[in-house]
Amino acid sequence: MPSIQCIVVTPEKTALETTADFIALPLSDGEMGIGENHAPVIGRLGFGEMRLVSGGQAQKLYIDGGFVQIANNEVTILTGKAIPCDEVNLEQAEKQLAEASKSIAPTAELAAIKARNIAQARAQIRTAKQAGK
Repeated sequence: MPSIQCIVVTPEKTALETTADFIALPLSDGEMGIGENHAPVIGRLGFGEMRLVSGGQAQKLYIDGGFVQIANNEVTILTGKAIPCDEVNLEQAEKQLAEASKSIAPTAELAAIKARNIAQARAQIRTAKQAGK
C-alpha cells in the first residue's frame, strides 16, 4: 500500500499528522496531486480544500494558504488555518466576502489585502457548500 507521511502545522498547533495514500492540495496556481515517491517540491499554497485518501477513506480540510514541502514521501504543510471542511462557517465566510467586496482600496497594498480577503472568503464558501452546508 502506498504511504505518504503528512504533517499540517498552523501557528497554534500541529493540526494533522497522519499517513495517506494520496493527497490533493490547493496551490496558488491550481491543484496538485501527490502520490508515493513524488518528486521533491516546495510550493505556495492557495485557499481551498485539501483532500487526503487513506485506506479508501477521504479526509478533507480547508487550508488557508501557506507553503508545502514534499521530500522522501513526507508532505509538510505550513498554513495559517487548517480546519475540517464540515466545520467551515458558511455565514461568517459570506459576511467576510460582503465586507471585503465593499471595502475601498486606494493603494496597491490595500488592493492586495482586499483581493486576498475576497479569495479566502470565496474558497471558504466553496468548501462549506461542497461539505453540504
